[in-house]
Amino acid sequence: MTDAAEAFWITGALTGEIRTAGLPARRDGEVLVRTLFSGISRGTECLVFGGGVPASQYQAMRAPFQEGDFPWPVKYGYCSVGRVEEGPEALQGREVFCLYPHQTRYLVPEAAVLPLPEGLPAGRAVLGANMETALNGLWDAAPRPGDRIAVVGAGVVGCLLAHLAARLPGCRVQLVDIDPDRAASAEALGLPFALPAAAEADRDLVFHASGAPEGLVTALGLAGFEAAVIEMSWFGDRTVSLPLGEDFHAKRLTLKSSQVGQVAPARRARWSHRRRLAKALELLAEARLDALINGESAFRALPETLRALYQAPAGVLCHRITYGE
Repeated sequence: MTDAAEAFWITGALTGEIRTAGLPARRDGEVLVRTLFSGISRGTECLVFGGGVPASQYQAMRAPFQEGDFPWPVKYGYCSVGRVEEGPEALQGREVFCLYPHQTRYLVPEAAVLPLPEGLPAGRAVLGANMETALNGLWDAAPRPGDRIAVVGAGVVGCLLAHLAARLPGCRVQLVDIDPDRAASAEALGLPFALPAAAEADRDLVFHASGAPEGLVTALGLAGFEAAVIEMSWFGDRTVSLPLGEDFHAKRLTLKSSQVGQVAPARRARWSHRRRLAKALELLAEARLDALINGESAFRALPETLRALYQAPAGVLCHRITYGE
């Protein structure tokens, strides 16, 4: 080992710590990255932090460059933005995105980093993994021009889904959430907002991204005849009860899962994971998306930060971690 870094590890239920991480000498084909920001993917990371990953999903839920095994100790995360300190001339000094856990510096293969598009601030690029999830969900749903679309759950993924869907010709998109404060996020993105009781029903397409079983019940209720409900949430080891005995069959509804680990089938033959992520970063160009980052704290406070986010998630969208230079 020729150098050292610091990394955040989950060590038990609602428990984490900062550990020293040794860095070997850089080899050909690798880059050394100094982290500028990382983002907490609140839904998935809080499930991991609370030990909510089912044993059957231990392998499927492994993140790129994860160390350790579920339930813990585990080094987990995938929203890192940094600057290349050592590497090929074309990348030297470039700001890059990488699907890497929370760590101050790291060595990865050159192919594992993507240079940020010109004009994309490093602080906003932490939304890259969320945008990739939203893009893949839109591909899975295959909306058509003119569709009436509801997005239930105005968290980061839900807001990004609605933001993308609203760009489709003639589509009417409404964000739905139980938290009235989420109306401010919708307004910042130029999107209509409604509480569940006031949401427009008979939708052609409904996305569910609230992470709560009650949200999925709402989504089913908003779907029109022969509409599709796209499930974006992951419930971990929780069992979800749904009213499939009401008009689910009479309306001939389709309930379909979307998961970012695989490129949507309709795009898989032509789109690699890298191409999809590059497009997701391009789609972060609009400054108004900064409204989705509403919390920030220092790297060394991560054990306390993640515990607070787990215990009191209300109002939290994307929480950004700063590393300093």
